[in-house]
Amino acid sequence: MPNHRRASNWIEAFFGGKAYGWHRHDTYAIGRTMTGVQSFNYRRELRHSLPGQTMVLHPDEAHDGHAGTGDGFRYRMLYVEPAMIQAALGGRALPFIAGGTTMDARVSAATEALLAQTLREPLAQNDALAELAFALAQAAGVTTSRDTGDYASAVLAKDFLHAHCDRIVTMEELERATGRDRYSLSRDFRLFFGTSPYRYLTMRRLDVARRLVLTGASLADVAASAGFADQSHMTRQFTRTFGMPPARWRACVSTR
Repeated sequence: MPNHRRASNWIEAFFGGKAYGWHRHDTYAIGRTMTGVQSFNYRRELRHSLPGQTMVLHPDEAHDGHAGTGDGFRYRMLYVEPAMIQAALGGRALPFIAGGTTMDARVSAATEALLAQTLREPLAQNDALAELAFALAQAAGVTTSRDTGDYASAVLAKDFLHAHCDRIVTMEELERATGRDRYSLSRDFRLFFGTSPYRYLTMRRLDVARRLVLTGASLADVAASAGFADQSHMTRQFTRTFGMPPARWRACVSTR
C-alpha cells in the first residue's frame, strides 16, 4: 500500500509490489529512489532506479512502476512543467535523458535542492529551478549557443540585490527593476557575475552577518538584521559557505 505525502508539485511515497500501471504525465517527472529498487518499463525497456541515481522521465513518455525486490521502495518525485524548463533554457531543445536515470552530480544536486522543500524564498526557488534546467541540458548534451547577455540589466539586478539584501526579494521585483524576464536575467547574472541572483543575495547577507557577529550581538539578532529567515537558516548558510558555524567562527576570529 502506498504511503503518500504531497505538496503542490512533488510526492513522497512507499510502495511494495506493484506501484502503478501504465500512465504518462504532461510534465517532467524528476526524483530520487531513497531506499530499495524502483523498477519501471520505459521506452520499451525495463529500467531500475537505485539510491544515488536521479530519475528523469520525459514529458508524455508512458511508464509503469513496481518494486524491484521484496523489500519495496521509497521515492520522492518532482513534477516540472516543460514550459518552465524551456523558459530557463531560452528556446533550446528540451533535455532528454536516455534511459530515464542519470548519475550526473549536477542534476542530482539540483534535484535534491528542490526536493528538500527548504527553499522558502521565491528567489531561491527560481534559482533552483533554473539550475535544474541548466543541469539537465548539460547532462543531455543540449547544444547551446553563446549568449551575449544584457550586462546593463545584470548590473541593475546586482545593485538592487545589494541594496535590499536584508529582506526577501522576489523575481517580480527584479523584473520590474531591470526590464528583463526572470530566466533571461538568471542567465545574464551567471554569465557576468559567475553566480546566481539568490546566491549573490545570500553572500551579501553573510557579509552583514559576519560584521554583526563580531560585535557580540546574539546570533538570533544577527540573523534577523542580516535578512535571514531565522538563526538556523543563517547557521546553515554560514557553515556551508565558511566551513564552520558562526559561533565557532566568532571564537576563532576574536582570538587572533
